Amino acid sequence: MRIHCKIVAIILCFGVLLLLYHFVRNAADEPPLKQVAKENYVQTSSGLGNIVSVELAQKPRPVAQVSQKQPRLNRKSSKLPNRRGSNHANPRRLGEPKPPRKPVSEEWMHLAVVACGDRVDETLTMLKSALLFSIKKIKFHIFAEDSLKSQFEKGLNKWPHPFTLKFQYSIYSITFSVGNAQEWKKLFKPCAAQRLFLPVILKEVDSLLYVDTDVLFLRPMDDIWSFLKEFNTTQLAAMAPEHEIPKIGWYSRFARHPFYGKTGVNSGVMLMNLTRIRNTLFKVGSNNIEWEDLAWEDLLHPLYQKYKNHITWGDQDLLNIIFHYNPECLFSFPCQWNYRPDHCMYGSNCPGAEEEGVSILHGNRGVYHDDKQPAFKAVYEAIHDYPFEDNLFQSMFYPLQTKFLETVHTLCGRIPQVFLKQVEKTMRKVYEQRVIVHLKHPQN
Repeated sequence: MRIHCKIVAIILCFGVLLLLYHFVRNAADEPPLKQVAKENYVQTSSGLGNIVSVELAQKPRPVAQVSQKQPRLNRKSSKLPNRRGSNHANPRRLGEPKPPRKPVSEEWMHLAVVACGDRVDETLTMLKSALLFSIKKIKFHIFAEDSLKSQFEKGLNKWPHPFTLKFQYSIYSITFSVGNAQEWKKLFKPCAAQRLFLPVILKEVDSLLYVDTDVLFLRPMDDIWSFLKEFNTTQLAAMAPEHEIPKIGWYSRFARHPFYGKTGVNSGVMLMNLTRIRNTLFKVGSNNIEWEDLAWEDLLHPLYQKYKNHITWGDQDLLNIIFHYNPECLFSFPCQWNYRPDHCMYGSNCPGAEEEGVSILHGNRGVYHDDKQPAFKAVYEAIHDYPFEDNLFQSMFYPLQTKFLETVHTLCGRIPQVFLKQVEKTMRKVYEQRVIVHLKHPQN
């Protein structure tokens, strides 16, 4: 037992000696602490805090050694000039004045009308309604007999200054470029056929709205002008149907010539892209004769010669024939843009007017000047008698409401909301615009 204890003690002593030898050897090979600090750490104050602070104050590695790349500038959006040269204009130098801005061309709307006989006062009332409610400026193209020119100039020059800034006008003589001028002039109504020659005469005008003298705007002309943007690539004119119900429409019952669609179209309100009309070749076919690839001006006279014994409504019938054979060229807008007595005298049959109100009123058959349709006459007199610059509600809308009380005995007078809805909405917009302008630019 004692021998075993001695052996264990000897082994333990020998192990301790080996450990001591190993420890002393490693300590001799380890570099001093100051050398390590110079290579990897920043020297700080001495003492116990030296170890802690040395480890926390480790030097940051240089940014150049880190694989981080700054984002490159977008050359398209960079405002820095290219030193090697560029195709772009040189930047403006410090203190150099800004270059003047290019003037933005102002868009004008073009409105055409043809007046002969005793239509001067009626025409001026139509132009007045267009000017009162429209936003953009308008150029009036007035085609009239030479004896009426001075009357138009006198009437237009009487309008007050703020409104004269919104329009320009030109007065043209009645001219027909092809065929017998006297024969064209007597077609249907005096001078009405002149509208067929507008693309030929107004060669500098791109687009145009033609209206009869007995038309009244109850909302801005800008709104119907916007239909031009809705034309597809083949459409070059826009009109409203002659009637909404084929069973009681005139063309579907009595026409002796081709007509557009199921009920024909009414040409009292006609929006035209004159450039497209001038550049398009039309086709007209029949059982015996077929014409193809004819320009607008070349088409009118032979078409009239063929159908002159079969047409009743003159130039409107010729337009129906043309668009019957070229239906892809016509854009049809709703009945509230050409609202006539036929839409209410037999019962209300214009759904668009019932929903939105009348946009453009067309008082054909002389209803502004007789007592057959007092609702139409009431609207005409309200606009005719309205003094420029007066309050629209006090001087136009409220008197119009009062006059409608006297029309309830007629079918058209029983639906006053159809006539008043849109014009009231338009007047509110005009009134708001005037108030805003007055507040922005108060008079000194």
